[in-house]
Amino acid sequence: MQFTAKTLADYLHGDIVGDENATAGVVARIEQGVPGAVCFLANPKYEPYLYTTRASIVLVNRSFEIRQPVATTLILVDNAYESVAALLDLYNSMQTLRKKGRSWRARISWRAKLGKAVWVGAGTYIARGVRIGDHTKIFPQVYIGDNVTIGDHCIIYPGVKIYHGCTIGRHCTIHANAVIGSDGFGFAPTADGSYRKIPQIGHVVLEDNVEIGANTVVDRATIDTTVIRQGVKIDNLVQIAHNVEIGENTVIAALSGIAGSTKIGRQCMFGGQVGVAGHITVADGTRAGAQTGISASVKEPNQLLSGSPAINYYDYFKAFAIFRKLPQLKQQLDELKKR
Repeated sequence: MQFTAKTLADYLHGDIVGDENATAGVVARIEQGVPGAVCFLANPKYEPYLYTTRASIVLVNRSFEIRQPVATTLILVDNAYESVAALLDLYNSMQTLRKKGRSWRARISWRAKLGKAVWVGAGTYIARGVRIGDHTKIFPQVYIGDNVTIGDHCIIYPGVKIYHGCTIGRHCTIHANAVIGSDGFGFAPTADGSYRKIPQIGHVVLEDNVEIGANTVVDRATIDTTVIRQGVKIDNLVQIAHNVEIGENTVIAALSGIAGSTKIGRQCMFGGQVGVAGHITVADGTRAGAQTGISASVKEPNQLLSGSPAINYYDYFKAFAIFRKLPQLKQQLDELKKR
């Protein structure tokens, strides 16, 4: 698959410096640029590679000042990092759009309804009452339960399991082995010390433009709905418990866990291994560093948190600086006591 500099510039709304007919078919890092590759320069520390790269095309910010002669063709864009994300999305979509048809080894209920240009891979099972929108791609060995709805232009990767009654919006991506709609962790203690399972009869809604990472689980609600709002991006190996609501454009990194009935606000950012307790509310714009433990509601928006239990990020590192010195401080205190 080859793109000319002119095609890329038109797609990215950029300006060309050099040969508009230069072509590239692969995307590479600028330090590994070879003929036929398109690279990008977003971090100033990689600037020296711009003057030595053999790549055919390089994306750079308009504000970048060229200090030496450049042999490659440049495309000037507003934000090189954002532009390469758009370029990779284009490249990936072109690869995926080639897939079409339905494998004879897929099992599709006659009571399911599939839209135009839907691709269904081998070994996939689609149950009765399922509705799948136009141009959606379903890879092999996917399970889609009764009465599931999936919107247009979605990508469902191999091994995904979508339980009955769940709703997936438009332009969603669900990566391999993710599970949508499994039972929430609900058990009632009994008099004899055992636990009785509480039936989980709710469902899950993923709104538009949601991405779910590999091996991530989103549990169905006990009664109502677990909701992942539009634009949310969830990494691999994340647990979203029953009755959780995650606000628009929130991003959650790998190995994080959100306990039941918690409401996460809009445009939050959680690093890896963040844990959030159940039945609390986290305000819009909250940012939590890796391994932060949020055990109580965060009421003030746009806070930066760290530690467990979570406190202000800067206060945490001030406290940690003291904590590291505790052995030395104790020794000094013991010496003072002896005196």
